[in-house]
Amino acid sequence: MSEFVEYLNEVFEPFGSIRARRMFGGYGIYHNDIMFALVVDDVLYLKADAGTSGYFTRRGLDAFEYVRVGKRISMSYYLAPEEIFEDPDEAMIWANRAYEAAVRSKRPGRKA
Repeated sequence: MSEFVEYLNEVFEPFGSIRARRMFGGYGIYHNDIMFALVVDDVLYLKADAGTSGYFTRRGLDAFEYVRVGKRISMSYYLAPEEIFEDPDEAMIWANRAYEAAVRSKRPGRKA
C-alpha cells in the first residue's frame, strides 16, 4: 500500500475508520463498507452525485477520467480539495458529502 493511502487514515480520522482496497491500479477507499473515495497515482478523488457535484465544479475540481478503447470515460469521483489535507474540519465536511453521495448511489433502483 502506498504511503499516501496510509496517510489518508490520518486525514479522515475525524470522519471515522476507513479501509483501502486495491482495484484497477489504484485504491477504493471505504467507510462502513461503502466506497466513498478513489485513489489513482496518489491523487484522491471523492464520490459525488447530482446533489454534490456543484461543490467540486464551482471550485474547478475535475472529475476523474480515464480512456478505455479510445473513448474518454468520466466517473462520478472528483478531485479532492487541497485544504482537506491541512484542516480536519474540512476533511470531515468533504468526507461526509462523499459518503452521503455514495450511500445515495446504493439505494435500490439507482445506478451506482
